[in-house]
Amino acid sequence: MQLGLGLGLCLGCAWAAPLSPWCLSAQLRRPGDFVLGGLFPFGKDTLNLAARSEPTLLLCDRLFTDGLIWALAMRFAIEQINNSSWLLPGLTLGYDMRDTCFEPLVALQPSLLFLTRNGTRAIGVLCDYSEYQPRVAAVIGPHKSDLCLLTAKLFSSFLIPQVSYGASSEALSNTELYPSFYRTVPSDKNLVEAVVLLLNHFGWNWVATVASDDEYGRGAQALFLSMAGTNSICIAFEGLIPTELAEPDATKQLENTIKLINSTKVNVIVLFAHSVPAQALLQHSLAMGLGKKVWLGSEAWLLSDIATSVPNIQSVGTVLGFVMRTGTVPGFQEFVAELFSSVAQEEFCRRSRELSGLEDTEVLDAHCGQCGNVTLGDIWPMLGVTPVQPVHVAVYSVAHALHRALGCTSKECPKTPVRSWQLLHFMNTLPFEVNGQSFRFDQSHGTNTGYKLILWDWRDGTVTYLPVGDYDQSLYVRTSQIQFHTPDKKEPTSECFRRCQPGQFRRIKGFNLCCYDCTDCSENTFWSSTDSTSCSPCPQHQWAPTRSTRCHDRTERFLSWDEPLAVALLTLVALTAALSCGAALLFLQHLQSPLVQLAGGARSLLALLWLLLQSLSCCLHVGRPSAALCPLQQLCYALCLNGCLSSLLPKALEVTLVTEFPHCAPRLLRWVTHGRAWLVVAVSILTQVLLCWCHLHLGPDYLVADYESLPREVLLVCGTQSWAAFALLHGYNSCLAFICFLCTFMVQTPGRRYNVARGITFATFIYFIIWIFFLVIFATLRTVLRAVTQICTILATTLGILGSYFVPKCYILVFRPDLNTRDYCQNLSDEQPEEDRQ
Repeated sequence: MQLGLGLGLCLGCAWAAPLSPWCLSAQLRRPGDFVLGGLFPFGKDTLNLAARSEPTLLLCDRLFTDGLIWALAMRFAIEQINNSSWLLPGLTLGYDMRDTCFEPLVALQPSLLFLTRNGTRAIGVLCDYSEYQPRVAAVIGPHKSDLCLLTAKLFSSFLIPQVSYGASSEALSNTELYPSFYRTVPSDKNLVEAVVLLLNHFGWNWVATVASDDEYGRGAQALFLSMAGTNSICIAFEGLIPTELAEPDATKQLENTIKLINSTKVNVIVLFAHSVPAQALLQHSLAMGLGKKVWLGSEAWLLSDIATSVPNIQSVGTVLGFVMRTGTVPGFQEFVAELFSSVAQEEFCRRSRELSGLEDTEVLDAHCGQCGNVTLGDIWPMLGVTPVQPVHVAVYSVAHALHRALGCTSKECPKTPVRSWQLLHFMNTLPFEVNGQSFRFDQSHGTNTGYKLILWDWRDGTVTYLPVGDYDQSLYVRTSQIQFHTPDKKEPTSECFRRCQPGQFRRIKGFNLCCYDCTDCSENTFWSSTDSTSCSPCPQHQWAPTRSTRCHDRTERFLSWDEPLAVALLTLVALTAALSCGAALLFLQHLQSPLVQLAGGARSLLALLWLLLQSLSCCLHVGRPSAALCPLQQLCYALCLNGCLSSLLPKALEVTLVTEFPHCAPRLLRWVTHGRAWLVVAVSILTQVLLCWCHLHLGPDYLVADYESLPREVLLVCGTQSWAAFALLHGYNSCLAFICFLCTFMVQTPGRRYNVARGITFATFIYFIIWIFFLVIFATLRTVLRAVTQICTILATTLGILGSYFVPKCYILVFRPDLNTRDYCQNLSDEQPEEDRQ
């Protein structure tokens, strides 16, 4: 049976032979100054373009339309270049296109043919290939990654440029293994990045991934698995489906894959496969009632009529995927239409058989089998779907490299020999322009033109590839244009567990990132992102409550004037100051009375004045502390207390000299009584002033912003910088109090006499008790109560001295004036001389 081809070629495969032979016409070969080899799929894995009535037609006899279109695109680009007056003027490009039949062993045979020395049938085995001239200057193709992995090793050995128009495997990016391999399509790494961004865009983190068991599928799936793990996407199932559907276990493997996907309850399936395995998987999913899912795919099957030809394919769910963003090739469709109209089918097929008889059977064992009858109407719909720009750009990349290697001008090209390896430098470094668009090979010898996100849009049983987004380093999705298969037309959810609520983080359970418990963020931490596995701590100056989504600024905490506790303490301060003033006025009124003279006379007024200042110093601890205020707090307290104790010191020394050291008393009493007693007071106060100066230089108190003691506030307190300086400042007062205590606690007063020493004893004793509690509390407190403690200590010390030393005397002055006599209140120093005289 003889069938005519109106396309300029007659192709067939005799599958009985170990390696499939070809039937090629002169339309696929043309001599030239430089010949480009072409590897295109014309055989197996084909489309049924027209209704076939002859049952004897084999699958390999059906012309693979995409391969035909790519071959025509190569021929069109070469004819454009040959007709150009500026790219390779004076030179012609020839071409030699061969069939791969999608089989690695089949593709190997023409590859070896391209490597033969020009004009011979032999491949030279040489130590130096710098002068070796193969049959072709460069090779365009093949399309599939697994074929390129085989052929690229051969061509890289001879450093012959090979430019693929469809191989996307990331393994081919290794320029050390494949130094002469180039491609005009993005690598699978770019595709997988786009898929991961799309999953994150819709919040799908529980997905299944299926790939065809070939180089493209396995490589893309491996890349996807690695990127998914770093982007919080969990893989519920990963599997491979066979590419050879005729294998005995192919059907069982497909059915097991569908069952496992169904058991995971995922709603999103990422499919990396070519058209025939993808068709088989979709067909089995419908037959086994998998249910509607979101299918994410790639150009390898999305644009193929094979996948859309599955019966009831509209029920599979929502099909989304990325296809290369390619431009149009002006004039190509007109070129194809003119080619079809200019060829007489019967005449062409007859000439095809004649030319096939002229083929060198020793080279390719050419044999023309049956040919399918393909018309322009069969191929025309695919011209708008099959991307031809990558083939066009591939041819032009070699032409531009030849232009630069030869040193061509806009008028002529020198006809000098150029070796294939010399083209690599120019292909690596310089950009080239095709139809007004600039292209350049990157470091991995690829071009990244970006992707379009398309949706299968079914209208009246016909699929339309609707663009709904773009990807070029970043993803943009027109979500409103996507009608999902759900009842509300919104995107379905695909999660292992529910999403955590705001303010909760994911606590991973086991080894699966998608298996987790939702845990509330603790205090002073906040939830920073939707899929965070921990809560972020707030900055030091901020706080957050439990299960918070943001931090709040801390408020300052100190003992403010309007706090109830501060008001109560200030009231007590006022009462203490009033009591000091009242006692001072009463002593001033009775200054010359025996009781006041016994208490120290004018020195007792000075002591009351210091107690008044000491009680008023409590105000320094109320309000917002500052760097200038903090050093004054301890200094004022120490200095006021020292003034009071210094005023009592002469009386204590006087008592102990009279009672304990009577023999020394006449000689020493003049230093602690009358006018010289003021010298003792002055020296003691000056000593304390010197210690205050040392405290300022050794380590004064400073302002502390405490962010740890309170959960929501920053505590402003005056901190102790140096405990040694603190001890030096207050140690002197403790020594004075201790001296006064030792001088008075054992003194015995004769009956019916006022015991002035007992007041000093109790005053100093109360001082020591208060300071024992004060030091323990003050050293450990880090709250606002630190200021309260200090105020309470000052007031307790003041009231202790007032209550034990001055209040009893005020009581006698007011209520028992009859006791305010010289006999009852006689100074011990006044009677000592009389005893000596006896």
